[in-house]
Amino acid sequence: MNAKPSIAGQSWLASPDVRAVMDALGVARLVGGCVRNSLLGLGVDDIDIATPLTPDAVAQAVRACGMKAIDTGAEHGTLTVILNSRPYEVTTLRRDVSTDGRRATVAFTTAWEEDAARRDFTINALYADIEGQIFDYHHGVADLKAGLVRFIGDADMRIAEDHLRILRLFRIHAWYGRGEIDAVALRAARDGRGKIRALSGERIQKEMTKLLRARRPVHAMRSMRDIHVLDEIVPGDTDIDMLSRLCEIDIANDFRADAILRLGAIMSGDEVARQVASRWRLSNDDRADLLGLFKHGRLIDDAPDARTLRRLLYRHGQAQVCRQVLLAWARSGTPVDDAAWRGVHRDALAWVRPVLGVDGADVLRAGVPEGPGVGQVLHEVETWWVDADFPDDLRLVQERLRHVVDGRGVT
Repeated sequence: MNAKPSIAGQSWLASPDVRAVMDALGVARLVGGCVRNSLLGLGVDDIDIATPLTPDAVAQAVRACGMKAIDTGAEHGTLTVILNSRPYEVTTLRRDVSTDGRRATVAFTTAWEEDAARRDFTINALYADIEGQIFDYHHGVADLKAGLVRFIGDADMRIAEDHLRILRLFRIHAWYGRGEIDAVALRAARDGRGKIRALSGERIQKEMTKLLRARRPVHAMRSMRDIHVLDEIVPGDTDIDMLSRLCEIDIANDFRADAILRLGAIMSGDEVARQVASRWRLSNDDRADLLGLFKHGRLIDDAPDARTLRRLLYRHGQAQVCRQVLLAWARSGTPVDDAAWRGVHRDALAWVRPVLGVDGADVLRAGVPEGPGVGQVLHEVETWWVDADFPDDLRLVQERLRHVVDGRGVT
């Protein structure tokens, strides 16, 4: 007889804080990702909890035990409970009353089966009590073991309820799926792809960033392209082969996935990057990083020598050059464990920006009057210093400053 699935023995489940929150709520179960990841032996970051208590009752119960309760969506049943600086998302059991593809009107319920039925995929409708006993209403455990990402109920209906589920299908498959994407789900995503246009940029960006951070996102991305889902969010031709090479390098060298780099790698050029940055509502930093991949064209083709690498790092910054190294490595067709490219990447990561040693005040003291000449002199000294490979000798830099000032006829 097969043992019933359980997550008993998980260290996070035995945490006094987790138990304190669950005890405060009385009737509650862990749900979603924390249960799914535990069954797979993966790490748990976020802890979500479901309960038949209404949001008001949740707030009253946890505050009586000295915890904070923050309204992060009480109209949809969700509060965030804070204990010892850690958040726990607590959501009242609910069922959909009406949906328009972007938002839902819900009614609270006390039936676990109703709550499970409104969720998107079978592997996301897994619950566990504080002792680790699993409650599985849609064969999610079997699907999880099989690497199958399958909609609960009618796939078309699930997508009509929330259009983001099209992107979630590919994101969840990238992280948890194995083999081909479920044919029924894929057909529903293909047929409903036009609905993606109604989604906010922030929701698209959140899902796609998570997808691109998966260890192996290539199959999901290629499937999105093949059924023209990717066309809805990234215009123009997309280079999935380039993405594949980047991912192979990351895996072979245990590099952390860079979602912005991977996004840029599939794009056809600067104009597409600008359109995506705007449509996805990227943060200022992410926008700058994405556009920076195209700003100066190909900074690197062949593996640069140490001196050239230092110059590139100083002129363009460590983050941008590290990305350009990986792009050039992927384009080169050399092995994913190539020693030369790995050395270049290692040196770029270890680089510490050198300091010139003189500034505007030194230029003024050298006799240059205030005005644009100060910056011009400083730029000339800096250019010499960079070309000389950043000599770490302040006396030498000061002599060069004096030489530049004398050459400009300043006394």
